[in-house]
Amino acid sequence: MPELTARQKELINERAQRCCEYCWSQLKFSPDPFSIEHIIPLSKGGTYDLDNLALSCQGCNNRKYNLTEAIDLIDGKLVPLYHPRQQLHVEHFVWSDDFTELIGISPTGRATVVRLQLNREGVVNLRGLLREKNLHPPD
Repeated sequence: MPELTARQKELINERAQRCCEYCWSQLKFSPDPFSIEHIIPLSKGGTYDLDNLALSCQGCNNRKYNLTEAIDLIDGKLVPLYHPRQQLHVEHFVWSDDFTELIGISPTGRATVVRLQLNREGVVNLRGLLREKNLHPPD
């Protein structure tokens, strides 16, 4: 298993603006370290290429596990999970009016919200507190 260099890790953190690339939790406000995860898992042919690596909070990383697809509950179809290197966040998600919840606006967005539980209670509560201090959503 290749080891990422400090420079590669920093590039991944900078590219993600030090936010989880799924739920947009901010690293600086997290009690747990973030992970660099394989968007396409190694077990499914993924690589250590920077285009296959994403910064992920522990909650999203644990829920994503080795999955690349999930069910869109609206149409019942199996769809790809959000891919941070190949898709734009704004094409799949919008913020709720109070900026505390991510809303999936595409089959991929909806399936990702449900599968990764992007609106977990603790995450929503933290977003609300950070919003009160004008620290959320991240720039």
